[in-house]
Amino acid sequence: MVISPTPFIYIVIFVGVLLLVEGVYLVAFGKSISLNKRVNRRLEMLDKNTNREEVLDKLRKEMQQHMAAQQIPLYSLLADKAQKAAIAFTPQQLLLVMAGLSLVSFFALTIGVETSAPIRAGLSIAMGVGGVYVWVAQKAKKRMSMIEEQLPDAVELMVRSLRVGHPFSSAVQIVAREVADPLGSEFGIISDEAAYGRDMGEALKEMAERIGLQDLRFLAVAVTIQQQSGGNLAEILAGLAQVIRSRFRLFRRVKAITAEAQWSGKFLSGFPIAALIAINVMDPHYYDEVMGHSLFIPACIAVVVFLVINLLVMRKLVDIKV
Repeated sequence: MVISPTPFIYIVIFVGVLLLVEGVYLVAFGKSISLNKRVNRRLEMLDKNTNREEVLDKLRKEMQQHMAAQQIPLYSLLADKAQKAAIAFTPQQLLLVMAGLSLVSFFALTIGVETSAPIRAGLSIAMGVGGVYVWVAQKAKKRMSMIEEQLPDAVELMVRSLRVGHPFSSAVQIVAREVADPLGSEFGIISDEAAYGRDMGEALKEMAERIGLQDLRFLAVAVTIQQQSGGNLAEILAGLAQVIRSRFRLFRRVKAITAEAQWSGKFLSGFPIAALIAINVMDPHYYDEVMGHSLFIPACIAVVVFLVINLLVMRKLVDIKV
């Protein structure tokens, strides 16, 4: 039995693409984009550059640049996730990274496998674009998870500030100063915008829409209603903090309950593909006798359709909204 190394080469090259894009990102921006710091990025930038307006303009440009570039071909697939991940790369730089990774993948495939040039070109483009997409999606998922976890503590910090007599703008400034990234810099932008005359409710609404988090929309609506009709904002936010924390706890509980079903769905969806790869690795000529049959191509198309339907159904079964 001859084992073909080709599938392993494809996997190694794709993993290498993921590691390479992370390495390029760290080399370009260093530790300034790290989310695992006690001091948020905005405060570090203010410490290096005392011009508050320049820091605000830079952060706002970074956080809005991806959605503004949705009209760029191919980039629309990445724009929403890149926005949520707050990727410091500009859209043009991210496209250049895709092109560079595709080129590196093409050279690696040329050295490692003996397939034809058009197939290598298609695979290299898929690896370059797919690698960047997977990387951005992972960054967005991590950042959104951290914001969800930080938000209840940030709202409770605002409640304590309001109860000791601070105005709401000062409460937001305290959150921007005391909370780490990613939420610290987000509230820092709101604080700076309010200092330059923007309405606090509008700034909160824009942040909620940009991040796409339901709990932030609740916060923006609560502040806007209080501004228009009055009332005890501290009590409103205290109740909101309890609701957010309860939703977060319920979400974690639902995630734990559905974890087995999610992994079962992933296994059932991935097993046919893994079996196909294993068969081709152990016996590359296994399907040679049937490839010329008239029903081979329709059968392959039917299998792909059923796999897609399986993915959609399994995802729908475990997609429980909290």
